[in-house]
Amino acid sequence: MIQSDPVIEWLLDSDPSIRWQVMRDLLDAPEREWMAERTKIETEGWGARLFSCQDEDGQWAGGAFLPADFDPHEWKEHGQPWTATTFSLSQLREFGLDPACGCARRTVELIGANARWEEGGQPYWEGEVEECINGRTVADGAYFGIDVSPIVDTLAGERLDDGGWNCERINGSVRSSFASTINVLEGLLEYQRATGGTHRSREARRTGEEFLLARNLFRRLGTGEPADKRFLRLLHPNRWRYDILRALDYFRSSAILAGTDPDPRLGEAIDHLRSRRLQDGSWPLDDSPAGRVWFEVDDGQGKPSRWVTLRAMRVLRWWDTQPSINA
Repeated sequence: MIQSDPVIEWLLDSDPSIRWQVMRDLLDAPEREWMAERTKIETEGWGARLFSCQDEDGQWAGGAFLPADFDPHEWKEHGQPWTATTFSLSQLREFGLDPACGCARRTVELIGANARWEEGGQPYWEGEVEECINGRTVADGAYFGIDVSPIVDTLAGERLDDGGWNCERINGSVRSSFASTINVLEGLLEYQRATGGTHRSREARRTGEEFLLARNLFRRLGTGEPADKRFLRLLHPNRWRYDILRALDYFRSSAILAGTDPDPRLGEAIDHLRSRRLQDGSWPLDDSPAGRVWFEVDDGQGKPSRWVTLRAMRVLRWWDTQPSINA
């Protein structure tokens, strides 16, 4: 591999969880090389550090969605805490931890035996009651080799009439939300990658994608105005929250899995992503969800972010190499 791009060199001067994805997605390194880098996540850097925070029973912070010591005043005053099991698992998936490694296998087994959702008390891998949480549980479970088919079937039946999902459905919401929809879509995509999916799950993914595409990833369908200006801000870690880069990275993965061309309706979001590139070739971190974390993986809001830059570069590389878009 030849790294002559200063931005690429900056990305490589980082954690194994970023380096292996740069090697695979930006440098087209041979699989044996990026796989060798990926194996380091279990024992080095952020991956090893997150495992060092794990409880003996396989959970993190003593809870499934909330830390065992959670106080509602903390959420109100400092933001949602992100240290419990569900967010730690999702972070390991984002890092790209090898699902076949010893730590991963031990973790999913212990969580299955010991973790219970605070809402309902059901075993962790049976899923929670809310669509947004269950979307991430499906993504994590499918990635780490758990049979999450019952949760997938439930999610497919919880679609709203406009094709997407809203975690406030149980409280009467009849319109899908961008955030709930992307959480479920990522789960269904991971499930399809792992199993091939079912007719119901693939159809659910199709209508969920159409919900976002019909809105150009960030606009209201009726007025064309931005549904939320925060969707245009570059966020990391996303946790449950939505931004256009998260959606673009999803549609990139979806198209690669299916072997299809990009949808032209992604173009406006792509143009906005290009406009946010800094003079040095990196992208900034605009926002990060407030709340307790085990440790930071970015250098701070307003500063160049390796995570945002990696995702932006691979999205644009995919988009710019599609003949159907650039003809």
